[in-house]
Amino acid sequence: MARVKGAMMTRKRRNKILKAAKGYWGAKSKHFKMAKQQVMKSGNYAFAGRKMKKRDMRRLWITRISAQAKVCGMNYSTFMNGLKKAGITLNRKMLAELAVSDKAAFAALVEQAKAAL
Repeated sequence: MARVKGAMMTRKRRNKILKAAKGYWGAKSKHFKMAKQQVMKSGNYAFAGRKMKKRDMRRLWITRISAQAKVCGMNYSTFMNGLKKAGITLNRKMLAELAVSDKAAFAALVEQAKAAL
């Protein structure tokens, strides 16, 4: 059987890493060894960042709902409790969107939550 040399696949693998490291500072975008380390670390940061993004968005939505609920004379926890008792199942993302864009609709929800308590 013929001998297979690894040069082609090695070059392909290295070029893939160097392409992913494009734009990195200094030798991290030029030297394979450093680029490989940085691409692996960047992948870890990206993985963690995708989880953090979900947490950050939820915190933002809660802050927006809380601020608008206070304007309507209610705090966040009692508002959410009132909505639950009223049988209104809107998620925090939609509630935050209403709080920002449609204050009248949000005020109506606050009144329904107050009535349910």
